[in-house]
Amino acid sequence: MFDVAVFGSLFLTLFVIMDPPGITPIFLALTSGRPAKVQRRMAGQAAAVAFGVIAVFGIGGQQILDYLHVSVPALMIAGGLLLLLIALSLLTGKSDEPSQTKDVNVALVPLGMPLLAGPGAIVSVILAVQHAPGLADQVAVWSAIVAMHVVLWLTMRYSLLIIRVIKEGGVVLVTRLSGMMLSAIAVQQIINGVLQVAHTA
Repeated sequence: MFDVAVFGSLFLTLFVIMDPPGITPIFLALTSGRPAKVQRRMAGQAAAVAFGVIAVFGIGGQQILDYLHVSVPALMIAGGLLLLLIALSLLTGKSDEPSQTKDVNVALVPLGMPLLAGPGAIVSVILAVQHAPGLADQVAVWSAIVAMHVVLWLTMRYSLLIIRVIKEGGVVLVTRLSGMMLSAIAVQQIINGVLQVAHTA
């Protein structure tokens, strides 16, 4: 039988960590200036990449980390540094990448990973899969993962309507605010990773 409690618990955990409402201004900032068709495609790409990463770690995450001798705090610090670089580019408005390469990179990095499929989401999924011994529990866990990524895709897909309302000036403001938010998230992620290293030392 389908375990509603397991589904609800993991879905809410992922919702808080992946934060669909919070990702909206960052998505708008990273995709501004592109045709609506490209933006819609990027929303789908970002959700698909995030799901792919989460699925891989859900199936063999602990084995992957053990094989590479990578700890979760190291993953958190690396992700934080990557996000900090993106945040600085949003704050300064500087971008040297060609548009086609940039389109792909934005969907893969930082949207797909580490913004959506970040260390917190990866660890939560690894633990959820490990603590789901029965078939019903596994079905509930993977249903929650799929449902969360559908929500993420819908949120990014329809957040494009906001651009039509706020126009170009609003997009610039959202970009700068998103850079500030993203830099704070990045610094907090680095701090959490350093604290975990300190606690285990």
